[in-house]
Amino acid sequence: MRLLPLLLCGALLTGCASTPNNDPSGTWINQAAIDAAVESGRLREALTAYGPNLEWQVDPQRQQADYSNGFELAEGRLQALDEGRWQVTFYGDYKEQLQLQGAKLTQVASDYWPEQQFVRVPQTGEKLPLGSSFEQALYRSYLGGDWLIEEGLGQGGLVRFVPTGEVQGLPGAERYALCLAGDCAAMSGEHDSLWLQLGDQGQPWLFIHEGNQLRIFEAQNRAQFDEMPQYQPGPQRWLLKRR
Repeated sequence: MRLLPLLLCGALLTGCASTPNNDPSGTWINQAAIDAAVESGRLREALTAYGPNLEWQVDPQRQQADYSNGFELAEGRLQALDEGRWQVTFYGDYKEQLQLQGAKLTQVASDYWPEQQFVRVPQTGEKLPLGSSFEQALYRSYLGGDWLIEEGLGQGGLVRFVPTGEVQGLPGAERYALCLAGDCAAMSGEHDSLWLQLGDQGQPWLFIHEGNQLRIFEAQNRAQFDEMPQYQPGPQRWLLKRR
């Protein structure tokens, strides 16, 4: 009867002595950017400091590695270099290198980007579109929980920002998206912005996230009619406080 416990102990010891997993496959997100955004409240500042790339999806079997920076999606060809290091070649023969260091995937500093760190997303059996894993993790950490409308339309009601992009309890909106990069960032300048949508109609808003308070302002366009919009904060529409 003692044989089975001995075999189990041997299996456990063998597992503990095995070499680290050097398989880079899976989805990796820029958790440092999320943590910085949560701590400071300043979304664009955090993404600029720790990005610009926000998510990698790596598939060694298909020799493919793709990334998202919140605006562009890039598909690359993956090639192993040596133990724990890979090269990714993109259209135009532009290259990046990835290195697995413990539980983190490092995008090595290059002529194009600084060094960036990524953590692997636990596998759930469902593969999300490129960029969605980062967005959902950001939304959950940055806007998660219940918010009370202290000022504005719907005062006294509760608002919840769902990680998949739905917003509940905010009058006139049923979906939202935080601006991560691209045209929306260029148009809002130094200000953080989000998109609120009801049905087929939506518009940009500017916001200030301070601790457990979220102030949402009308986005007023200061540009000429033939220029790219340049948004500045207008009247405050809502003041939300996280409970």
